[in-house]
Amino acid sequence: MPLRTTLSCAVALLLATTLHAQDAHTLAQKVDAHYNHLQSFQAQYAEHYTGMGLDRTETGTLLLKKPGRMRWSYNQPAGKVFVLDGKSAYFYTPGDAQAQRIPAKQLDDLRSPLRFLLGHTQLEKELPGLTATSTGNGLFTLSGVPPQMAQRIHSLSLTVNADGIIQRIRLEETDGAVTDFSFTGIHENVPTRDSDFVFVPPAGVEIVNGMPPI
Repeated sequence: MPLRTTLSCAVALLLATTLHAQDAHTLAQKVDAHYNHLQSFQAQYAEHYTGMGLDRTETGTLLLKKPGRMRWSYNQPAGKVFVLDGKSAYFYTPGDAQAQRIPAKQLDDLRSPLRFLLGHTQLEKELPGLTATSTGNGLFTLSGVPPQMAQRIHSLSLTVNADGIIQRIRLEETDGAVTDFSFTGIHENVPTRDSDFVFVPPAGVEIVNGMPPI
């Protein structure tokens, strides 16, 4: 290959790499800027999980509030709940005799990355090596690996629009399992009550210390 052609290809590759990095950086800054000003967030979600011989879809309502509080209220299956009150996380599935409690600092749950969106988010620090790709229809995918979950997560991807608003979160685990969260009916800075983030067990259900279920 002529030297001029080789140099041209090298320059083109360098420019493409630089533009790709800048796009990831710019989009990450837009995500940070959008979510860091929020005090609360509400949306309808669909959670699709494949892995370990399972293929299931669950739906419900997500409510988040600074600092570090969230509530996943499932309508399918009805009564399932995941609550993070800032100090502890609670997991309950209808029909269980016990609800699980785990300290927030020890939480290793696939829903936990969302709590960072209502903190002082720096997406490029949360997901080192962040990359960006266009998925069409004005949407982009930002992908990286959260260091605190690196032994479990192979890749965490955020699908965002040009304004940095998250439409979807996809987590690919090291064992091949995949969890997709998609969001609709998004409302920001909605009124909330402290009681929204207090877990009250159903009658006869005991709260025990343990690890979160899959």
